[in-house]
Amino acid sequence: CDEKQSGLANFLSKEELLYVSKKFKSDKKRFFSINQLKRFVFVQIVENDGKDYLTKENYRNAGNSLVKRINENKSNSVQIIDGINNGDYVIACAEGMALGNYQFLKYFTKAKEKKNPLKIIEIVSENIKKGQTEELTSVVESVCVARDLVNEPVSYLDAVQYSKDIQKLGKQCGFKVEVLNKKQIESLKMGGLLAVNLGSPIPPTFNIMEWKPKGAKNKKPIVLVGKGIVYDTGGLSLKPTANSMDLMKSDMGGSAAVVGAMCAISKVNLPVHVIGLVPATDNRPGQNAYAPGDVITMFDGTTVEVLNTDAEGRLVLADALHYAKKYKPELVIDLATLTGAAVRAIGTRAIVSMGNAEKQHKQLEEISHEVFERLAPQPFWDDYSECLKSPIADLNNLGGATAGQITAGKFLEHFTKDKKGKSEFPYIHLDIAGPAFLASNDTYRTAGGTGTAVRLLFEFIKRHG
Repeated sequence: CDEKQSGLANFLSKEELLYVSKKFKSDKKRFFSINQLKRFVFVQIVENDGKDYLTKENYRNAGNSLVKRINENKSNSVQIIDGINNGDYVIACAEGMALGNYQFLKYFTKAKEKKNPLKIIEIVSENIKKGQTEELTSVVESVCVARDLVNEPVSYLDAVQYSKDIQKLGKQCGFKVEVLNKKQIESLKMGGLLAVNLGSPIPPTFNIMEWKPKGAKNKKPIVLVGKGIVYDTGGLSLKPTANSMDLMKSDMGGSAAVVGAMCAISKVNLPVHVIGLVPATDNRPGQNAYAPGDVITMFDGTTVEVLNTDAEGRLVLADALHYAKKYKPELVIDLATLTGAAVRAIGTRAIVSMGNAEKQHKQLEEISHEVFERLAPQPFWDDYSECLKSPIADLNNLGGATAGQITAGKFLEHFTKDKKGKSEFPYIHLDIAGPAFLASNDTYRTAGGTGTAVRLLFEFIKRHG
């Protein structure tokens, strides 16, 4: 343990330094805490993996490990000392600490007793500017917004309440919100959203968020589209797998990422024009629910044979993608907990991605490694669309028995094109079904809603132009 490089000499006595140095060498331990009566000093060695993005992730994980110790010690504040003269790594440590400190305690009767003591994280460094810490605070808060939304049960967060929450967040963060009600959705003939909503006692909503600062870099907006299925039973194609409905409050995770990203973008005042679209409803088998075999007419006039009512996310997203055309966007990114096939293909550690915007997709992939919300690009060949043909309509909503994550993306791509089959805008599809909701903690990605893709979208838009 090099005391000059680590900066430990400023906080530990010679005897403590010698003790720590010997322990690191003999016990091969990576973490120690020293009780100095008035304070605890935590010392942790973080591996340098050679690649900068992997080392940053090690620092995030280290911050997450530290926050557990800090809360165990009942400390309400902590200082992170930059002893390595690398502000990026210190920021990463603070990020992991703050995200790992997240809790969703709204429904506990004794929430105060369960609440983590840690409230304040300070950074002491000559290599970090105040603006960096303010930005980090805004982004972490926005990730937590997305986590809260996903963790809310449908008994609270139905489509109407979701719109109210989005409106409230718009006022707090500074972006505009317009909510289309059921009558307006009917007048637009959004057949996908209306069909999915048929089984619900709660009307659908269509939420339009806009951040358009003065002096925005882009003449044409970036449009983010999020799947807002606040609860999914599968409809009449009721989910057959045991316990498969238990986590379906999370089926609006894509829209939560869009809302969280809009919060972060506006809080930090990024000079980029961004629009967020969220079609919202639940999917139930009640009332006059749409049924397998039905043919529905979508917002763009396409007819779709419904082979499975549990393939509903693509129907509401398709209407939103067609709506996005009115903005003549420079890029559209949609996000959705869309397919079980995505989870089976890559698990919970990455985001399935595909699209026709090659340059932007590559940029997004590079950034995904830096924020460690990694993309797993999939082929997007036109012959995958063959599975979507129907004998009685323009398309079917299910695709084939294999490559379901790709055929779902190809279904959505159809609604980004004009009547002649030409793409109206560059398009990227992100299926976040794997990492959006976790059964248990995965380092600083806490159990439940993870807020996946908020940091990814923010960093991508921050670097725009």
